[in-house]
Amino acid sequence: AFIVPVEYGLTSVWEFALYPLLGIAAALVGVAFVRLLYWSEDRFEAWKAVPEWVQPAIGGILLGVLALAYPLLTGVQWDRVPQVFNVGYEVIESALAGQLALRVVLVLLVLKLIATSLTLGSGGSGGVFAPGLFMGAMLGTAFEHAATFFFPEIVGPPGAYALVGMAAVFAATAHAPITAVIILFELTGDYQIMLPMMIAVVIATVMARHMLGGESIYTLKLARRGVHLKRGRDVDILQGVLVSEVMEKDVYSISAESTLAEFASELSRTRSHGLVVLDEQQKLFGIVTVSDLDRAIEKDLTLEETPVKEIATPRNRLLVSYPDENIGDALSIMSRRGIGKLPVVAREDANALVGVIRKNDIIRAYNLALSRRAELQRQTQHIGKISGEDTSFVEVQLGSKDPGVGMRVAQIAQSLPKDCVLVSIRRGGQQIIPHGDTLLKSGDRLTAYLHVDARQKFLQTIKGEGAALSE
Repeated sequence: AFIVPVEYGLTSVWEFALYPLLGIAAALVGVAFVRLLYWSEDRFEAWKAVPEWVQPAIGGILLGVLALAYPLLTGVQWDRVPQVFNVGYEVIESALAGQLALRVVLVLLVLKLIATSLTLGSGGSGGVFAPGLFMGAMLGTAFEHAATFFFPEIVGPPGAYALVGMAAVFAATAHAPITAVIILFELTGDYQIMLPMMIAVVIATVMARHMLGGESIYTLKLARRGVHLKRGRDVDILQGVLVSEVMEKDVYSISAESTLAEFASELSRTRSHGLVVLDEQQKLFGIVTVSDLDRAIEKDLTLEETPVKEIATPRNRLLVSYPDENIGDALSIMSRRGIGKLPVVAREDANALVGVIRKNDIIRAYNLALSRRAELQRQTQHIGKISGEDTSFVEVQLGSKDPGVGMRVAQIAQSLPKDCVLVSIRRGGQQIIPHGDTLLKSGDRLTAYLHVDARQKFLQTIKGEGAALSE
């Protein structure tokens, strides 16, 4: 896509002090891009007086005004097509060749931000990848001009900072640092620029991730709709299902004093790959698996005399779950260690076995969560049909003295307004889909979808009489 005019590298080791600064600047530009884009979307979405199908035309009119106005206001001229209207590869190549003045790149950087946000915010079609590269090239060129002015002896070849800026701004918006590094390496084939580029990219990614609350320009749209992705999975849907709801309570177990021969016989009978080991008090002693038995046979241990406790994984080395944890947390533990079975123990007694979570239970939990989400969507749509545009989302945070704290959703359901659906609960950075057994705790942020006339009653039910809704 681009003609790379020179071999980029480092002129001086002091450049390692400049590239982190470029990474910080790229993070700020990337965050500004994300914020402006979604601000534009929100403004058009809130513009109820104009039909949705008309809004892209209005966005097009505003883009036309922008194209006609900026040569008069900035002195940056265009021929045939404004520089910020297309993907801008020709402009990027000029930046890589060091052919653009400081005023030009600053103007084009701001105009690209505005043009992209207008296009996508009004409902037009387009992407964010090429605009990210464009803005990164403009930022890098502007940074290079500033660095050359202050440190003329140490700045690298023309276009080097534009190249790194492209990678850093894209990484800041998409939170994809490895992708950014690979793409830019394919453009240059030059290892000399890799290390400073990696420094700038990582700094831009970490800063932008922190400033955007862990969301990228792609996932933020989902997060605003209550879908939070982690490592490619919709974990929030699992955080609404408790371990106690899907765990197996009838657990295959064996005594710690049983012999390996008895263990082998029990494995054959239960067709299991492992058993929970209990001590004399029927407390959790550990877990023993087929692999443990195979290793015992390799060591020539006597099956008829060796007790199970000698080969079992003891309790102090086991990862466990609790009944009141959500399945999302249990899945995280299992996937991190590659475990297929997780003992569930009581909170009040960490050695009291109450059940087991297996991989099949995770699938069952996911199906249960899907059905709950579908029911929640059905209820929300029902309210929307009844209430038309007189509905809204309301968010309330519970304090320690609020009457709703310590109660389960089922207990307060009868007191909630008719046209009200409790959508989600944000607790400690996790999103929980509420159900009847969900216990409300201090610090929970409750989101409800309801008719505007029901907002005050909802607030009083959750926080008590006299509570006022802050707009």
